[in-house]
Amino acid sequence: MIPELLARCTIPPAGTAVDCAVSGGPDSLALLVLAAEAGCRVTAWHVDHGLREGSAAEADVVAEAAARWNADFEARKAPCDPGPNLEARARAARYAVLPEGVLTGHTADDQAETVLLNFVRGSGPDGLAGIDPARRPLLALRRHETRELCNHLGLEPVQDPSNLNPAHRRNRVRHELLPLLCDIADRDVVPIIARSAGLMGGVRDLLNELAAAIDPTDAKAVAQAPEPLAQMALRRWIQRETGAEHPPDAAAIERVMAVVQNEARSTEVGGGWRVTRSSQRLGLER
Repeated sequence: MIPELLARCTIPPAGTAVDCAVSGGPDSLALLVLAAEAGCRVTAWHVDHGLREGSAAEADVVAEAAARWNADFEARKAPCDPGPNLEARARAARYAVLPEGVLTGHTADDQAETVLLNFVRGSGPDGLAGIDPARRPLLALRRHETRELCNHLGLEPVQDPSNLNPAHRRNRVRHELLPLLCDIADRDVVPIIARSAGLMGGVRDLLNELAAAIDPTDAKAVAQAPEPLAQMALRRWIQRETGAEHPPDAAAIERVMAVVQNEARSTEVGGGWRVTRSSQRLGLER
């Protein structure tokens, strides 16, 4: 089973030192196992957000698995308070204590969920390309395969009850939308969505390369550029200057294009930022 799964992973060559984010769930445990079986020198990193009773004990599950596969183990705490935007806040807190370049156990199912979430958010090419495959070596695997691997090896993954909470939009996509789409299509749509994300990633990369020649603060240059390139140049500029996790959505870019065309003097682009125009120059201000 392990050789077949490894053949579809993009784990670094044997002997490479890798850091793996391991929550104790089946996907991240599979990442730990497969990286070790591939001959990498693995350090498993566990982060406890303290969001539920007994969460600190979940580190023991990861520590035991790391010891079994001769991996190093590191535990960190990154407390998060319950409340709005919890998933994003926990992710930011997690990455703040994890080493740069850490590998994660995202699968094709995560990819499909992410693309659908970005689609309903009104994302552009970046969002429709889904999860960047860099540092996600299991992106071609399915969630059921990571569970089967854990079962095959006698591992007992941590069960996170928040993964069943419909208050989180991703859970509704996972448990409601994707099953409905599979039923309507009469086929498994996850590979189809994941494949489309890969194709869109290529389109995004090409647009980025071509858009790099455009000065996004020059309203005349943006107006004269082909619209897809103009929009990409604006996305890159706004995300870079504001430090936002995601590029602005399609609706925000449409509003900015109205400023470019001198149909509006300024517009909001999220996070308290506004794009303004003075003569032929675009600017960002809060």
